[in-house]
Amino acid sequence: MAVSYKDLGLVNSEEMFSKAVDGGYAIPGFNFNNMEQLQAIIQACTESRSPVILQVSKGAREYANQTLLRYLAQGAVEYSKEIGGGKNVPIVLHLDHGDSFETCVSCIEYGFSSVMIDGSHFSYEENIALTKKVVDYAHKYEVTVEGELGVLAGVEDEVSAEHHTYTRPEEVEDFVKRTGVDSLAISIGTSHGAYKFKPGQKAEIRLDILREIEKRIPRFPIVMHGSSSVPQDLIAKINRFGGKMEEAIGISEAQIREASKSAVCKVNIDSDGRLAMTAAIREVFATKPSEFDPRKYLGPARNALKELYKHKVSDEVLGSAGKA
Repeated sequence: MAVSYKDLGLVNSEEMFSKAVDGGYAIPGFNFNNMEQLQAIIQACTESRSPVILQVSKGAREYANQTLLRYLAQGAVEYSKEIGGGKNVPIVLHLDHGDSFETCVSCIEYGFSSVMIDGSHFSYEENIALTKKVVDYAHKYEVTVEGELGVLAGVEDEVSAEHHTYTRPEEVEDFVKRTGVDSLAISIGTSHGAYKFKPGQKAEIRLDILREIEKRIPRFPIVMHGSSSVPQDLIAKINRFGGKMEEAIGISEAQIREASKSAVCKVNIDSDGRLAMTAAIREVFATKPSEFDPRKYLGPARNALKELYKHKVSDEVLGSAGKA
């Protein structure tokens, strides 16, 4: 039986994005797969009073189970109220990189308040047709829809591409008008995964393309995927305790902050969270080899993730703290 996101205490992204565009900040899109990640996200954002988008990829949904996810999302709202003195921060449950109309429909029926349909690997006209089909269905239930133009390089979950295809600014106005999407993910040089750039390569995103897109669709909500900064202290810690990630390089937080002051009102961050948790777990395994209680290594991992995400929502990066 279908459930409405409103019954779970969730919101869609419409008002959230409008405020972010006007306020010159971006909402975090934090991916999660398990309870510890969800706890860290809700703790960080509630304590910082930041609105948040809980993101679930198709693979994460299969891993966590769609029924459990529904109740985890409902629990996240109640948990935010509990630690927020009776008032939760606005929470969106969002499908990240939905690959089909059927997947989007299933998520909407299980209480998602926002879905992404990624038709970027199809032709332009096929992308428009698929995106519009999802929009027409989702809007009947007041669910917001994110589309994508352009292709990001890199690998993360089931999304994979070898090369960038930058978003063409001359296409965005037509795409938005014909599909009716509520937000648009663009490709301007960010990448999925932890290996975004090679050592010695200048890690830059194409803010010039972003500016041109903003001119053509002013105040329209723009989304940046693949925006982990890949902190080198976390890479060093992982490697110090037995890992092997020597050439992982990400996007500078200064560039993310610059983009967040514009119409970029949602920034997706996943790999940084994986790195923070992995570094903490590896340290426990290396320094306490007799430990076998999952709480003793997942607890520190959760705390490390919370601190990372409190930094991400601060004025140094996304600027969403205090905007709930």
